[in-house]
Amino acid sequence: MKPAINKLGTLDCDLVETNPVVFNHRLYRFEYVRPGYGPNDTGDSYFRFVDWQTQQPTAAFGAGHHLGCAFVDGSTAYVTCVDIWDGEHLLLFVSQDLEHWERQSILHLPGWGLFNTSLCRTDDGYVLMFEVGKPPQVAGQRFTARFATSPDLRQWCLTPDECNYSRDRYTAPHCLRYANGWYYNFYLEAHEGYEQRVVRSRDLIRWEASPLNPVLRADSNDRRIARVGLDEASR
Repeated sequence: MKPAINKLGTLDCDLVETNPVVFNHRLYRFEYVRPGYGPNDTGDSYFRFVDWQTQQPTAAFGAGHHLGCAFVDGSTAYVTCVDIWDGEHLLLFVSQDLEHWERQSILHLPGWGLFNTSLCRTDDGYVLMFEVGKPPQVAGQRFTARFATSPDLRQWCLTPDECNYSRDRYTAPHCLRYANGWYYNFYLEAHEGYEQRVVRSRDLIRWEASPLNPVLRADSNDRRIARVGLDEASR
């Protein structure tokens, strides 16, 4: 039987790249705040975490960076991102307290166009999945998942060209997870609108699609409102 995912309602509008993490035993929602987000009066993009219990945001960081994705390992929080849309640099922000952040470089890939990222821990290190829009000989159909590995989150190595998913169609990667020897890629596929699907692989080369796809698709529940303080215009 296909598991049920209950959509509990909308929390906000125009916050797109978000993901949940647990840091120091508290649940947070990481948010990438774009310049066009209504309450953003800074004129620039930035990142923040929102405490699920108090709904209070942490101090903004990463001004001018884009398409962030949060990951927690032990007592350290990480955010992977790009410095510009369709740019050549993959970057990492590191913090022990969600307030003070150190910026590090992951990879510089000249001529490539980079977008969304997702980081996970494996049995022997870490794997970063990232979205490639160009060049055509690398990406094929925009946007394709490529991968980099690291033993310590400081030294990074791009995986071979055959480690990808998938050049033949739109398969925008958004979330990478690892469990029991399998990598799980939750991605967006253009099929009767945009649907979230999942494939899995042991080697990042050969992929098996879930027989229960799609995982999520748009429906009327997306218009439910779950946030009490959502302003009238957003409602």
